Amino acid sequence: MKMNMEKDEAGLLDSIDWNKMDGVVPVVVQDTQGKVLTLAYMDKEALRKTLGSGLAHYYSRSRGRLWMKGEVSGNIQRVKEIRIDCDNDTLLLTVEPHGPACHTGNYSCFYRKLGEPLQRGEIDYSLSILKKLEAIIEKRKFERKEGSYTSKLFSLGRERIYKKFGEEAIEVLVADSKERIIEETADLLYHLLVLLSFNNVSLGEVMAELRRRRDENKG
Repeated sequence: MKMNMEKDEAGLLDSIDWNKMDGVVPVVVQDTQGKVLTLAYMDKEALRKTLGSGLAHYYSRSRGRLWMKGEVSGNIQRVKEIRIDCDNDTLLLTVEPHGPACHTGNYSCFYRKLGEPLQRGEIDYSLSILKKLEAIIEKRKFERKEGSYTSKLFSLGRERIYKKFGEEAIEVLVADSKERIIEETADLLYHLLVLLSFNNVSLGEVMAELRRRRDENKG
């Protein structure tokens, strides 16, 4: 579902009262059968990303950043319809979920009655550190910090960034133990994220390409 951006920019985006909650609005998310999956939040950029891609993007108030549902877990939500309430300050998304909506691994965040215990599933969120690291790198790209290695790399420019990535790739290849492979791979991933940021490529875009290839190979 890729919406007509010009039409929606003039319609849905401008009709929302963004001022009531400091630039964000609550979003009720349900599946195509009407089952409520979660309550999230959007700012203008999250809504633009959602409209443009057809995949649900939200704004995390705790982390202070935009995120795409499933960017780490793979449990994306394809948006089928967006509705707005009578006060123009709440959205209702109807989505086609690909996997659980809840970080606990449950289909819905509202899987338990009041007083019932929390149940955790098997979703591995260990890769979320990459998104956190990406956000820090992006910040250092535009807000240079004295003493920051990341800021120094961006200041030195393309040649140095590419050279360091190549050096780290070689270090992985010549690592002679499991521990060294882990350490050098961590360095490699960091420098890869710097290289991607330098070229204005997000980790989410790379993941989307991998997801596209996976879906294509299933066909």
